Amino acid sequence: MINIEETNLEYTLKNSQKDDWNFYIRTHQEDFTELIKLSISNKQPYSWRASWLLSSCMKDNDERLMLYIKKIIDLLPTLQNSQQRGLLKVLQRMVIESKYDGKLFDTCIKIWEEINNNPALRFQALKTMFNISKKYPDFLNEIKVLTDAYYTDNLTEGVKKSVFRLIKNDLK
Repeated sequence: MINIEETNLEYTLKNSQKDDWNFYIRTHQEDFTELIKLSISNKQPYSWRASWLLSSCMKDNDERLMLYIKKIIDLLPTLQNSQQRGLLKVLQRMVIESKYDGKLFDTCIKIWEEINNNPALRFQALKTMFNISKKYPDFLNEIKVLTDAYYTDNLTEGVKKSVFRLIKNDLK
């Protein structure tokens, strides 16, 4: 049964596979703003799917997202794990103004420190922290403290391998 209040984008996100989502947004660029807004809303199950799609179909430093960076960073702590992960991937592909770096770094620390969070989400938070530390090398000292066994032991093997590779490359 079709929900008449559901937009075409929402219907596609709910009733199709990821490949179909990508095809839909490529052929309906007029819905890109709706995609952004949906990815930062709390309208599940659409929002986490929209954040995933946004991270996979956007351009690096996508101008269409510039007006939403602050809002994404502000809302990030309040969103559910899958949605946070998608939006962190979005932010990693954007040039973030320095005035937002501290808040984003702090949010990522909180996500990383919560060892019961999804390992893939925690990895994206750590990756974002390393990206920010490229502007502020002193942040590496803080990251170093956060990468001891307490924070890495419960990660899945695949994520653990990615984390150690990131640490090896960035904490030389």
